[in-house]
Amino acid sequence: MAPAAVLDKPSEDRMSEDRMETSECVDRLTLLRSMPEAPLECQVCVVGAGPAGLMLACNLGRYGIKVEVVDDRADQTPVGRADGLQPKTIETFRQMRLADPLLQRGVRVYDISFWRSTPDEPLHRLGREVHYPPVIDVLDPYILLVHQGMVESLFIEDLRKRGIEVRRNTAFDSYSVCDNRGGPLQINCRTNVTQDRKTILTQYLVGCDGAHSKVRKSIPDAKPVGMSQPSVWGVLDGELDTDFPDIWSKTLVYSQEHGSILIIPRERNMTRFYIELKSGPKGDRSQLGQEFVMQRAKEIMAPYRVGWKYIEWFGRYQIGQRVANRFCDNHLRAFLAGDASHTHSPKAAQGMNTSMHDAWNLCWKLNLAVRGLAKPALLESYEEERRKIALDLVNFDYEHANQIAGGDAVALAENFKTNVRFISGIGAEYGENAVNMMEDQSWVMGEAKPGCLLPPAKVTRYLDSNPVDIQLDIPMLGQFRIYLLMWDVHQSRIFLDTFVQAIASPDALVSRLSAAASISYAKQPRAPAPEDIYLRPERYTAVSHLFTFALITTMPKSEIEITDLPPLLQDSRWTVYLDDIPEQDTRGALCTNKWLGSLGPGEVAIVNVRPDGYVGSIGRWDSSIDDAGEDAARWLDRYYDRFLQVPPLVQTSS
Repeated sequence: MAPAAVLDKPSEDRMSEDRMETSECVDRLTLLRSMPEAPLECQVCVVGAGPAGLMLACNLGRYGIKVEVVDDRADQTPVGRADGLQPKTIETFRQMRLADPLLQRGVRVYDISFWRSTPDEPLHRLGREVHYPPVIDVLDPYILLVHQGMVESLFIEDLRKRGIEVRRNTAFDSYSVCDNRGGPLQINCRTNVTQDRKTILTQYLVGCDGAHSKVRKSIPDAKPVGMSQPSVWGVLDGELDTDFPDIWSKTLVYSQEHGSILIIPRERNMTRFYIELKSGPKGDRSQLGQEFVMQRAKEIMAPYRVGWKYIEWFGRYQIGQRVANRFCDNHLRAFLAGDASHTHSPKAAQGMNTSMHDAWNLCWKLNLAVRGLAKPALLESYEEERRKIALDLVNFDYEHANQIAGGDAVALAENFKTNVRFISGIGAEYGENAVNMMEDQSWVMGEAKPGCLLPPAKVTRYLDSNPVDIQLDIPMLGQFRIYLLMWDVHQSRIFLDTFVQAIASPDALVSRLSAAASISYAKQPRAPAPEDIYLRPERYTAVSHLFTFALITTMPKSEIEITDLPPLLQDSRWTVYLDDIPEQDTRGALCTNKWLGSLGPGEVAIVNVRPDGYVGSIGRWDSSIDDAGEDAARWLDRYYDRFLQVPPLVQTSS
């Protein structure tokens, strides 16, 4: 085995010795496995059991991937830390079918108020703003305040249902890889107070171990780059006794003399204060303790009364905005997510959200990589996509944090309006890459665009006439969603028949990928859970474990039968939808019009949606043209050929 740092600089001489090194690697692994305490073996090792690590492990566990989670803490987060879920994150939890406990216990914040005092003016309200105005098209137009520990508990419980436990008191030490790059990574850990050594062999390593990440330090050229600001902020969580009127709104209070407070309502009748420590004891920052911070809060809030019935948590931090140079190693074997890859201030309620969406982006890509279905371009897209979002975040956060400290309510409100799509999560958009095919989209006048999240829309599920949110109805099983949209199924029947025949052909890539996925999931199935008896995930994998096909039509239910559809769509009966309830939509629009802007009477559109809910590609065809269905099938193959492959062993056996 060789240190990871050495492997990132291969030479011609080293490459010429692959055969010898492969033998040495096999010998080393054989020795490790023969030791009295054999190493743990898994397919993905996650370091860190915070929101990012648990989101990643939870989804990998659901997909049936063998995952180990190690954390150097004795227990999960008990108090403090992150507390705000943005609308896109709530949507993600809904798609995972985990949102209900959070929605029941959390506090919903719909507005922001601004207050200010100067030596000449007492504290007074400057105004109020709606947190997420109607321009933001989301199902949940609010911040949901829930404690980070509640989020962690939700994931830990879901992991336990699938027989996975976090390995506590286990600290990552280092990792190394076989010199031929094809063997497993060797993860070296130390456990308990005795610092016993533990070894884990894994295909992939993901560092979700926070701002001081040891995994990041093990990856060459992954150094964080950025800056720290001189100001220090205190954080207080507790139940207040106060006569301040806006305590249940998100509120910025600015005192020209004493600094700023950001007020955040919390669950269990608590309130969080972020308090700027504008001036205080000289030199020794340790003097900025809880009592000093409480006194500063009273000074900023005067003349209103502020007291605490109890304090649950106190913390202190210095703002810094940093992004790692790399989010993965050169060999696409070790990755970074969450605070290990980017840090910023907590005041825009972005940290936990962005961290979990790093994991949401990576989990399905690792699933396909472990199963041999991914080309390198798929894993490469993780750094391309998430590092862009991290850079966007720290640039916004720098301005946002400065404006909170400066107390300029007008500038802060303008900055918030400018960035409100990004803050909500729906404005986190990706550029052209292997997974986002941005060919000529000049005809796309709607809101569905490659690299962007699928917009919410309301439709009727054909089979049981239930109104459903189309972007949420199909559960996240690690599969792509292929939506076919048309006004009239009968008019488009020839297109549908030729399209289905073409993608079912043994030569079609979609068909061969589906066959390979079936072999993989038969050998290593998704991990079941007790609630599956109600959720029935098999409804969405009846045709393929890799693709869920769905049809959306504006036809009345009385004019179409399931038997009118080609066999593939008959087998996809749970994902046949009627686009007939625009009055229930967030914008009062038909799904077809919202997504596409317009669709001609004889046209058919296909929207490919990635497992993480982002649009991958969009195409449309005139169904009256004879070979339109075959052309659509070739287009579909061309898109998936950019980043998916049939494993060599499957190709050989077939």
